Amino acid sequence: MAIKLQQAEQKDLVGSIQRYFKENMEEPIGDLKAGMLLDFCLQVIGPAIYNQAIADAQAHMEAKVADLSVECYEESGHYWKKK
Repeated sequence: MAIKLQQAEQKDLVGSIQRYFKENMEEPIGDLKAGMLLDFCLQVIGPAIYNQAIADAQAHMEAKVADLSVECYEESGHYWKKK
């Protein structure tokens, strides 16, 4: 599954890459090269991060579902025990 970004988010990330290069590298980076670097990161690094995020979300949801039997349990037969 290819990671697709919204155009505004992609523009922000390209700007962030350019800022990083300006502050930390000897040479600035242009729009085209920053965009290519972003595409590379999305294709090579992105899937590993995405897969870990999905695994984390799945583990979180499984823990919540496991808690349902405790959180939502209601003992039956209370009506006759009250009298």
